[in-house]
Amino acid sequence: MARAKGVRILVTLECTECRSNGERLGGGVSRYATKKNRRNTPNRLELNKFCPYCKKHVLHREIK
Repeated sequence: MARAKGVRILVTLECTECRSNGERLGGGVSRYATKKNRRNTPNRLELNKFCPYCKKHVLHREIK
């Protein structure tokens, strides 16, 4: 039997500062994987997380 599609889905959060500064020498973009409830947060998720490339807490946004 097929399983029903759950309410919680896996999303990827990406650093907004690293993405805009692609030519940085450190290289790389910070990404986090997390789950969100589709019913409670239908729009894109935004969280302040630590970026090891920027070495500070910055805004991470959900990407597709």
